[in-house]
Amino acid sequence: MEISQLKKSMQEIGRAVGAMVEEKLGERSHLEDQVRGIARQVEKMVSDTLGNSRSSVNVRFKRLSNFKGELPSYATEGSSGMDVRACLDEILILEPMQRALIPTGLSVEFPAGYEMQVRARSGLAIKKGIGLVNAPGTVDADYRGELKIILVNWGQEAVTIQDQERIAQLVICPVIRAEISEATDLSSTSRAEGGFGSTGV
Repeated sequence: MEISQLKKSMQEIGRAVGAMVEEKLGERSHLEDQVRGIARQVEKMVSDTLGNSRSSVNVRFKRLSNFKGELPSYATEGSSGMDVRACLDEILILEPMQRALIPTGLSVEFPAGYEMQVRARSGLAIKKGIGLVNAPGTVDADYRGELKIILVNWGQEAVTIQDQERIAQLVICPVIRAEISEATDLSSTSRAEGGFGSTGV
């Protein structure tokens, strides 16, 4: 169940509890008013907690010995990705179709149940043809090595990558782990074994 659905369900439960308390107790005493107030507080607390559950995740960056410059940050209030910068000792020139592993000078820690996706910056992509070989790249929650970005020049001209240039964006995403089991047969569908192009153009 998604967080939004869970939030809605919990809000409905809270309202139902409040309604039941009011129905059973009515207006019989000051004590009963207090009980109804507590029920409303519980509903609000559940709603607020679930409402904020996806608003922030604690991400801790460690500066390594080669780090310099600024930590990753969000460019705007509505940005989903943090801009991360190249940490280079000298200018790097990427020839057309050439790829390179770019250091950031950072290692990272975030909670289990999440992944950090490394995505291309749209500005670099459209202006210079710079993307990621493994788009999006994945940083697992248990990885503690240096965060490095695999850039590739998809364009037709050489591109210069400067030290401290914003080269990618980092997005924190929830992860659903699969329960793996072996099967001797699978459920049938109308598509069956239809592969590439089987559903038309």
